[in-house]
Amino acid sequence: MRHVDQRKTAKRRRILFSIEDPQAHEVAVVGDFNTWDRASHPMKKDGNGPWQKIMMLPPGKYEYKFLVDGQWRTDPNNPSQCTNCFGTNNNILHVQDSRL
Repeated sequence: MRHVDQRKTAKRRRILFSIEDPQAHEVAVVGDFNTWDRASHPMKKDGNGPWQKIMMLPPGKYEYKFLVDGQWRTDPNNPSQCTNCFGTNNNILHVQDSRL
């Protein structure tokens, strides 16, 4: 009997990450969905608006943070957090399966 990874077979969901920081020069969203790779998901600023990034993620639980000009920041729009191995907090994101 073959085990099927539900994350690979479930439909991905469109997730919008957003953070306000008008003075920032470089912002990225980093988490276990991209193996904490600082360069893989840079965010874009729309004029004077917030920094944003749309990602397609399979259902599951993810930890993430923003990297703003080299400084780690939690998402002020997401109160769901957990303590990480460095003694600081990460945000928690729950992506629901659209089939439910």
